[in-house]
Formats: sequence, structure tokens, C-alpha cells
Amino acid sequence: MATTTPARRRADRDLSAPRHQALGSLLGRVWAVDQVGVEDRAASLAKRSIKRESKLWALDLAIRMVDLTTLEGKDTPGKIRALAGKARRPDPTDPTIPSVAALCVYPNMIATARKALEGSSVKVASVATYFPSGQASLAVKLEDVRQAVAAGADEIDMVIDRGAFLSGHYAQVFDEIVAVKEATGDHHLKVILETAELETYDNVRRASVLAMAAGADFIKTSTGKVQPAATLPVTLVMLEAIRDFYAQTGRAVGMKPAGGIRTAKEAISYLTVLYETLGPDWMTPDRFRFGASTLLNDLLMQVRKERTGHYSGGDYFTLD
Repeated sequence: MATTTPARRRADRDLSAPRHQALGSLLGRVWAVDQVGVEDRAASLAKRSIKRESKLWALDLAIRMVDLTTLEGKDTPGKIRALAGKARRPDPTDPTIPSVAALCVYPNMIATARKALEGSSVKVASVATYFPSGQASLAVKLEDVRQAVAAGADEIDMVIDRGAFLSGHYAQVFDEIVAVKEATGDHHLKVILETAELETYDNVRRASVLAMAAGADFIKTSTGKVQPAATLPVTLVMLEAIRDFYAQTGRAVGMKPAGGIRTAKEAISYLTVLYETLGPDWMTPDRFRFGASTLLNDLLMQVRKERTGHYSGGDYFTLD
């Protein structure tokens, strides 16, 4: 006779209420992830090469998908203004280089970022819900979100309660995401899973489905504060969850790998996995982002290398 774990029993109790039965049915259809298959496919796709013309297109797209990010205790208004300038004009000497998608900051820096980005297409994203731990009451998390929205954030990046999820309290995690989504109003909500703390691919897939069912506009790998952050196999698991959720519900959800993506070569590998899994409709900043602080410089250097045949000097671009 199969045994039922304490976490499974708690999850069953959480999902027994009528308003959660649909969620329970959805999570019940989440099958186990083939670890070897996922890792082999991700490694195979990462090895693909592309032609020069396609590479320039991919580099341009990757730049437009960047959420330029600074989430440090030593952040200052001056640093935010400098990054806002870089977000608007990544290479001031080359007007053909596009702006990035967003500048992601702590809530207390939203007003500074918004003023510095005024008149541009760059969005202001803010972390919230007691980032990065998520260990606070729901009231505190919602007030965090409301203040970020009131300060002018266009997008909210929230963190799930990993402790609650790993304890099997799926309904609690679901309800928190629903409440945060309501607090964000019309603004985009990115739900951070912190995949390094979820421990298994099965948990990553289950958390992805839960977040999407609760109303996430994007699902995001990591806070960047826990290692390993984004990885190709984890991203593939999440993209496949998005693909299957879209097939079941007709609702398109975006994806944001964040943390540890530092080179243009890595970014192109992620775009290859994205294209092969979700197709051309997801090859847009509206449905895919890179959360990064150092990736942009390498993308700019690779663009210049492709156009001129040689790399720029190490001091050509600003250090973030």
C-alpha cells in the first residue's frame, strides 16, 4: 500500500475547500519531471550555433529583454540615475542600440528611477512582498506592494513563501499570490519561485503551475540572492509548464530567468530554449525577460564585435 507523507496530507487538507478544488485538480495533473531528459535537452539546445545575421538579431532582442537590476543595500539615488541613463541608452555612442525593458529597484528607489526614466519606454520594476525571504505576514506583504504601486512602479516582482510551499500549504501560497495580484491592479506581476530552494524539478513545475493559476503575468526563477540562481534546465522546466498551461487555459504567461546570466552566449542559449519550447510568439520583451546586472555589458561588447570584427576595450562601457 502506498504511504502518504505528512506534507502530502497537509496539502490535501489545504486544497479540500471548494474554492481550492479547481487548483487541486490542476496540481493533480502535474506529472513528474524527467530529470535526465530535461538536463540532456537543455545541454543539447545550448550547443546550437547561429549565423552572424541571426546572432545580431538575437543580441538586439536580448538587450530589449533585459530588466537592468540593482538590489543592493548600498544603492544610492545617484547610482539609480546612472543606471536609468544606461537603461535608456545602453551605448550612448550608438543610437541603433535599443533601450532595455525595465529597471528593477527596491521600493524606496522607485520615485528616483521613475523621474530619471521619464519620457522613455523603460518600465520601472520593483521587488516587493518582503524580498528576498518572503518571511512576513500577508498584511506586511500587501502593504509593501501597495506602497510600490503608489510610488509609481509599473511592474511588481514578488516572492513566494517557500517554507509554506515546501510544507505542502499550496492553498496558502496560492491565496497570497491572488491577494498580491489584486493589490497590483493593472500592473504586471512577476512571481519569483526561488528555484534553488525548491530542491527538485518536480517542485519547480508544481510551483510554476500554482503561480500561473493564481494570476501571475510572469514566473521568475530567482531573487539572485540564492545560488544556483537561473539555470537552463530549470528554465526549460518552467517554459514547459507555461506551454502546457497555455494549452489547457489559453492564457499566455511570461518567463524571467534571473541571477547568474552574465554572457551573451548564455543569453542566446536561453533564447534558443525559449524558441524551441514556446515558439516565436514568446520572442518578445512582453513575454520574456532577463533579470541581470552584468549581462548588458557583454551583450553590447558582442554587438560591437559582430559589427566591427574586434572587441572594445575593457573600459569602453560603464561598470554597474
